[in-house]
Amino acid sequence: MSAHETKKSRRQVVGAGALLGLGVLTASRTAFGAEKITYLFPAPPLLPAFGPIQLAKGKGYFTEAGLDVDFAVGRGGVDVAKQVGAGNALLGGIVADGPIMVRGNGVPIKIVCVFGGKGFMQLVVREDSGITKPADLKGKTITVMSYQDTTFYALLGLLASVGLTQSDVDIQQAGPVGVWQSVATGKSVGMAGVPDWIANVQATGTKVNVIPTDDFFPHMAQAIGVSDQVIKDKPELVRAFVKAALRGMKDIMDNPDKAADEFVSFVPQWKGKEGEVKVALNYYAKLVYPGQKQLGEVNVDRLTKLQDFYLAKGFIQKATPVAELYSNDFIK
Repeated sequence: MSAHETKKSRRQVVGAGALLGLGVLTASRTAFGAEKITYLFPAPPLLPAFGPIQLAKGKGYFTEAGLDVDFAVGRGGVDVAKQVGAGNALLGGIVADGPIMVRGNGVPIKIVCVFGGKGFMQLVVREDSGITKPADLKGKTITVMSYQDTTFYALLGLLASVGLTQSDVDIQQAGPVGVWQSVATGKSVGMAGVPDWIANVQATGTKVNVIPTDDFFPHMAQAIGVSDQVIKDKPELVRAFVKAALRGMKDIMDNPDKAADEFVSFVPQWKGKEGEVKVALNYYAKLVYPGQKQLGEVNVDRLTKLQDFYLAKGFIQKATPVAELYSNDFIK
């Protein structure tokens, strides 16, 4: 999307985001018996990254599960984790390292579902850069969305896995549009990117190579976060939401192109750009979603290694018992 389209899209969802200022977003019964809840996104819900949730809503999976789901928007994954932990939303979208970042500070949130067994962030480099492996980044300029985003932390983990540090690479924060535009214009040789941005770059005609970071560093994919209190008080609601969302993810895995057409029908801002959505969802189906023994399952070994890395690098001051960071009960 262009910068203008991104701004327009954000204006379209700001009204939903304003719900956060109205108090706690609780569940209530509608006149038709469905339980009305609000799901908090870390970014505008029109992004292909949120395909599983959009498909679950648009195809009626939430309705079948007895849920009437509305959307609101937070200010990034860490903010969503804090809002959900504080009880300002029942469920929210985060990257699966969110509880590692906030639980040690007293935010009682757990992962209850992960959208994929591989990492969210991919190393995306220009084809003409000559870079074929992470070690080739030494001395090069690479963009990230921000220094507070989890894709930045994943990049640092990737660099550490090949013996490089932040000082060995010129890492520039460029925002959600500049992060990929800098690659397209040649201002950077590559980016710590997600599938949505890969599609943006390729839409400009820029040829890129995607180096799957999962081979080098055990970071994680997007997840659904829920507070300890909601898990205790409303376990069946959580289970119903998770299982419906996973149906949306499975649709993308089974047929990314068909899922992209369905996504566009539910998110009409993408009309005329169906090709970009197809590229993005195919990347998710190939690079992010595979690798789980059971769909939605949290890989405890990956989660443990990720927390160990964050502690060693000083991103967190103390480790949380891993069992307090997740629950696999709701995918069953």
